[in-house]
Parts: sequence; structure tokens; C-alpha cells
Amino acid sequence: MRDVYCWNTFQSDSRSADVGVRQGSTLSPVISGLFIAPVMKLFYIKAVPLNTTLLSFVDDGTILAQSKQLDDNNVGLHKAEKIIYLLFVAFALVLEHDKTELFHFSRRRDTYNPSLDLGYAPHTGTTPLTPKTYWRYLGFYFDRGLTFHEHVRYYATKAFTTVQAMRMLGNSTRGLSPKLCRLLYRLCVVPIATYSYRLWYFDGARNKGAMNQLKQMQRKAALWITGAFRTSPTGSLEALAGLIPVHLMLKKLATRAVYRVATLSDTHPLCSMTGEGLLKRAAPHARSAALMTPAVRGKVKSTVMEVDERVHTLTESFEPFAPEARPGDRLLDRYADRFHFDERDPAQDRRPYLDELIAKARANPLTVLAATDGSVPQSNQYQAASAAIIYKGHRELERTRYVSGRVTAPDAELNAILCAVRLAVKQANCQHIMVFTDSMGSAHRAVDPSVHSGQAFSLSVCRVLQEWFEADDLRCITFIYVPSALRWDIHGEAHKHATLPSGTLSPGFPDGQPLQPSYLNGGPWLSTFGHSITEFAHVCQCITGHMSIGAYYRRFKINEPHGCTCGAALQSRQHVLFRCHDHYSVHYPRFLGDIASFMKYNPTAFGFNRDPSGVG
Repeated sequence: MRDVYCWNTFQSDSRSADVGVRQGSTLSPVISGLFIAPVMKLFYIKAVPLNTTLLSFVDDGTILAQSKQLDDNNVGLHKAEKIIYLLFVAFALVLEHDKTELFHFSRRRDTYNPSLDLGYAPHTGTTPLTPKTYWRYLGFYFDRGLTFHEHVRYYATKAFTTVQAMRMLGNSTRGLSPKLCRLLYRLCVVPIATYSYRLWYFDGARNKGAMNQLKQMQRKAALWITGAFRTSPTGSLEALAGLIPVHLMLKKLATRAVYRVATLSDTHPLCSMTGEGLLKRAAPHARSAALMTPAVRGKVKSTVMEVDERVHTLTESFEPFAPEARPGDRLLDRYADRFHFDERDPAQDRRPYLDELIAKARANPLTVLAATDGSVPQSNQYQAASAAIIYKGHRELERTRYVSGRVTAPDAELNAILCAVRLAVKQANCQHIMVFTDSMGSAHRAVDPSVHSGQAFSLSVCRVLQEWFEADDLRCITFIYVPSALRWDIHGEAHKHATLPSGTLSPGFPDGQPLQPSYLNGGPWLSTFGHSITEFAHVCQCITGHMSIGAYYRRFKINEPHGCTCGAALQSRQHVLFRCHDHYSVHYPRFLGDIASFMKYNPTAFGFNRDPSGVG
């Protein structure tokens, strides 16, 4: 193969190009697009009466035909294939007929699935192209009725076998700790199980069978993480393992997917499918929700319709093409030398370094110090708070605290940084702002104008700092990391201010209240006992009540003694914890810490009875 390269009016000599573009090269979609574009343009001109559509992804093409009968579809596909073949020949391209696949989408209840005489070998005459039962395209498994049952079955089975294989990495006596088991499950298995879930999970979808498959898979994972008995209830296993139930996990993911639509550009193709509220500047598609009558919209159930109905619940606004986010106009592009981020050094003792740093800053009359902190209460009944305190030298200039709403901790920290920057730039004789924060991730996001959670805060910071920088070439800002646990100097004051108790900003959680299931940081049980394999398995068995005691043997009709070693007629969990004289207890275990203490002093409690003659 020999090629000639051209740039404007320059034309090179013919030279050999035997290698071509390697597999996976970034040039592949570009070059394939250049070759396929004229083919697609001519196809749409020649195939106007066929009611067909041509799609292409690099070297993978798809012909879509629509009609009222499957046999009519085959006629249209036969003619479209001939047009494509002749166009490929005209452009010196090769069409691989042996890789061609046929698939019919139909509402028919019967099994009628006609084959197609393609007109080109090997799919001609007595060897027509046989339609597939399921069609795999870009990792999705399509069935004839678009129920996606095969898709869910495939990925649920794949996730289940992955969990089964992970069991070799640890059990209730050795191997990975429960915390690492949970982390491995969430990172490696959950993405497999929920891959392309938006195909089959939306409001009004009939997905009970699909949900049951995923629940069985997660139950298997929870048993592995906790080391509990197989008879333990699924809900308790998920709570102890810090796993969010499958239906709530999918609901959370679906809500996030709906909200991400608000971050799309005004002309994005997906906007053309939505209703008038999200249409923006996109031209409505022929099947757009904007063109449907109210009666039709009430009957149609799909992912697009769910987006149109639920996106209005989003209270945050996004600007995908904000002027401050344009490359070259971003704050970090124009004033990169004005920003400094004093990141955390794990090998460094932070307190002496911070003491020396703030002493030098206080001695500089042109430096303004800002301490920020956010507080998110454990109870959803209250809202998060953001606090900022401004100093110059040893003198406190301003102190403020805002309600940030029901947001995450990073967003509360981001709001606190915005408050601090707004107050700091207003101070007279200020050339250097030093912001002390315990969230460097929020500090980086504060000067990032791209689309992300809390983008409005970031845009405000960028606008304020840009105006401040333009007034003086010597002005700069530094973000310093302060570990929250230090409660250090001015940052400790900001923390106290953010966590002040009040009727609407209570950050605490009443002592003695029942523990609530949570998947954050593994939940209360895993975060307390997750460091030890055997201890966590023991505690889980104690909490669920499914363990080797007489009450369990009697309930499940196991041929073992039901009585206790102390002589009681029935060995129940309450008896062992509160009344049995064969076990040592400082006091009645009523709280999670008491359970840990009881297990520590009674390691054989709730254990299996050993055979007096030994094993073997």
C-alpha cells in the first residue's frame, strides 16, 4: 500500500505505508469517520423510499429498518444491503458479509422469526442469514421485546460468579478483613451488576424479576463479608455489611442520572428527546416528549420520560458553557502563578509546621488569614452549616456562619471557602490571602469552573478572585491543609463556630439512640468491628440471633442439645447475654460497645460445641 500526504497546496511523493493504524489508536475513529461520511451521505440519498437508517461506530455499522411486517423489513434490508455494498465498492472499501448479523424487534407473541436472503455469499439461497435470539451491541444484550431480561441475567450471573470467586480471598477465620471485602465488592462487583441499568430500570418498568436476581447476588456478597449463617435475614446482613439495599441503590443511581441531564449542553441530542422544559435550543426529535399529547405521555414509560418528570426536583443549577470555564479564560490558566496549594505530607508533623507558618503570616501586615469549616449533622432532620473566620495578625475581623442546606460535607466545605474568599477580598491592604481548610479537595474545586456538584459556588469564587487579581499584580492566594483532628489554632475556632448547637444547626446525635443502618464508611457495625475477621463474624451472628445456640437448633430442627451448659432448659441469646452464670459480664450489654466487651471476656460464647473425642 502506498500513500500520498497533502497539506494545503503541498503534496508529498508516493511512499509506502504498510503498517496502517494500530488497534485502539485514537486515529481510528477519525480516519473511519472520513471514509464512512460520504458513504452515509450517499446512502441517505439513495435509500429515501426504504424507510431505513444507517448508523456507524468506527468499523461497526448498523442498518435499521421499520415496517408493519417482519417480511417487509427483510425486503427493505435486502435493498439497503445492496446499496451499501455498491457504495463500498465505489470507495474501494471492503464489506465483510460473513460478520453480518440479523435481529428482529417485534411485538408479536409468537415465535415467528424469518431469515434473510442477503443476496451476497455466504447468506444466499439455501443458507440465508438466520436471525439471532439475542443481540449484543456495545455491551448491551437486546431481546425481541426489549425487556432486557437476558441483559440482566447475563450481568447478574457475571456478578454472582465474581462474588463466588472472591470467597477464596477470605472467610470468617482468615484472609481479607471485612472492610476490605466490602470495598472489593463495591469496587469490582457493583459496577458489573448495575452496568447499563438505565435500559431496564425506570418508573413504571416491570423489573421485579431483575431486582430479585440482583438481590440474590448481593445477599451472597453480604454473607461473605459478615461471615453470618446462611439462614440470616437479608435485611440484617445488608445493614451489618454496610451495603445499601439493591432497590435503594438503583433509585439513587437513577436520580443521579436524571440530574446529570441538567449538565448537558443546549444542543445535546438527548435534549431533543425530552419535553419542552429541557428542550433548550435542540430541535425536537420525531419521537420527542415535547410532541406528545398529554394522553400519550401518560401511557409512555421510559428513561426519557422519567427524566422529563423528575429533573425539576433538582435545586442546583449548572452552566456547562460558563465564560469562566472556557479553555484559556479559566482562572488557573490566566493566573496560575497566583495560586498555591499547601498539600498534606503524611511524613510531616503538621502542628509545628502550621505554628511556624501562621507566626510568619501574622507578622506580615499585608496578609489576611481565613479559617473555614463545614459541619454536616448525622440526622437528616437538620441542615449542614458552613463557617468562616477572618483574621489579620492576631485580630479577628469578621466571623460568619451560613446554612448550606442538605448537602454533602465537600459542598459544605466549598460554601465555607466561598464565604471566606468573599470576606477576605474586601479587607483593606491585602495582597495575600491564606485559607486554612481541612478539605483540599474542596479547595481545588473552589477554583474549578467546570461542571460539578457545587459549581455555582466555584463560579462565584472564580469571579471574585479574578476581579481581585486584576486590581493588583502582586496579589495571591494560598490554601493550607489543616487536619481536622488537630483542632489547631484558628481552624479549631472555625470548627467550633460551625458546630455550634442551635435549633436548626444541631450537628450532634443524641447518645443512647438506636443505631441506624448506613452505607457511609461501612456503617456503624463494620466501622466498629471491621478490623477483625472472627470478631465481626461473631458479632454479626450474635446480633442476627442465627448462631450455634439451643434456640437456633430448635427453630431449624437441628439434632443438637437445646439446653445451656448452666442447666437452663433453653439456651437463647437473651439467656446467654443477661442470665447465664457460665459467662462473665461487667454489666448487661445494651450498647454496641458492651457487645464488644462481652465478646472479649467470653470468646467461647455462641461458639460451636466441640466433639470431646476431637476431630479425625
